[in-house]
Amino acid sequence: MEEAKKTMGWKELYLKEDWWAIYLGIGIIIAAIAAFYSGSTIIKSLGVLPPTWTEFGKLIEHFSANFVWYGIQFAIWLIIFSISTRILGFKQSEYLPSFVFLYVLSIITFIVGAYKPLKYYGFEAPLVALLLGLLISNIFRLPKWMDAGFRVEYYIKTGIVLLGATLPFTLIIWAGPIAFLQATIISVSTCLTIFFVATRVFGLDRRFGAVLGAGGAICGVSAAIAIAGAVKAKKEYVSVTIALVTVWAIIMIFFIPFASKLLHLHPAPVGAWVGSSEFADAAGFAAAVAYGSMVGNEEPAIRAFTLMKVIGRDIWLGIWSFIFALIACMWWEKDASGAKPKPVEIWWRFPKFVLGFLVASVIITVIASGYSLQNYEKIVKPELIKPIKNLRSWTFIFCFLSIGLTTRFRELSAAGKKPFWAFTLGVAVNVTLGFILSVLILGNYWIEKTAGGF
Repeated sequence: MEEAKKTMGWKELYLKEDWWAIYLGIGIIIAAIAAFYSGSTIIKSLGVLPPTWTEFGKLIEHFSANFVWYGIQFAIWLIIFSISTRILGFKQSEYLPSFVFLYVLSIITFIVGAYKPLKYYGFEAPLVALLLGLLISNIFRLPKWMDAGFRVEYYIKTGIVLLGATLPFTLIIWAGPIAFLQATIISVSTCLTIFFVATRVFGLDRRFGAVLGAGGAICGVSAAIAIAGAVKAKKEYVSVTIALVTVWAIIMIFFIPFASKLLHLHPAPVGAWVGSSEFADAAGFAAAVAYGSMVGNEEPAIRAFTLMKVIGRDIWLGIWSFIFALIACMWWEKDASGAKPKPVEIWWRFPKFVLGFLVASVIITVIASGYSLQNYEKIVKPELIKPIKNLRSWTFIFCFLSIGLTTRFRELSAAGKKPFWAFTLGVAVNVTLGFILSVLILGNYWIEKTAGGF
């Protein structure tokens, strides 16, 4: 099979972004664990982020106290990414100045996203990054060579590996089977709806349907990139899916909180509804906080959202990646070429960074297993998990800015209306099913579950 001949073999251990994302992500996790057990605060300091602010003086005070750590953090990112991208074959004369631009833009993004009035309406750093990137790329013409620094997949894959460290399997046990069951029902229903509408009703390519379905069913941008790699989808399929995820994520930030306010709903079921129906973690968190602020009780909404979206739905990333890699190899490509691929092709096709996600989760699971839920929340989460999450936030902002900076609306318009309507019908199923399960059927469960914590 022609595709199999193009496989890198074991050279991909140093010639694919997937493996570099694993090396970087696991390296950060190991460093964080070493700091955790030794009592060092260095990883905490390296994960520095601008604080929430309303007065400019507070911002100046923060940067005056932490400018050295920003400099050290920048230097470490630059060294790691420059070494790895050089091995991957990118010209450093193009990558280095481009990454400097990206890092400065990231700081601006964090500052804007940390402005309290904007955060209240859901405009947190990831959303600001997308909008700022889109604004720059569609109004100004950046030199084409700067794309060398806008490594969307490298940054998001590193972030996904780090995401695994925030999802120990013990959280699923603490959350109980209901959260995982609800997430499973909604994820499967949404993915299958989008896939079959896209392919059977609108006649879109099966790979396009898979990317759209996963993007709407799991974790938006991350899922779209992972599934695209698993099924060998075209780059434009990913771009269109990310654009649709972004549009509907913004809409849901406003729709669910205001609809819930009209219905006078308890914040816990609303948090679960947001977790069931939002398409991005940052946007979902913003929606949960927004409704919690409206009714003066944020905590139940945030807890229920976390159980549903971050634990329940995001864990499906690895499962869907394997399933679609298997389907693409054993059926779709056989139909296209008449020759059945070798089983080993599934291994080469499977997005390896998902393995990093699982390894990270296992490592933190082992550590978390030695603590009760209460001590996990009081000790492990702030001292170990939070520094990792902060560094993950940087990789996600690098990614979202890169998406915006490499996306041109005129290129997306060529995809037509079919992807939009396929995704939108999936949204309708997702939101309706999420409301029925979260509010009408399991509303009391979510209220009780979040009353005293997870």
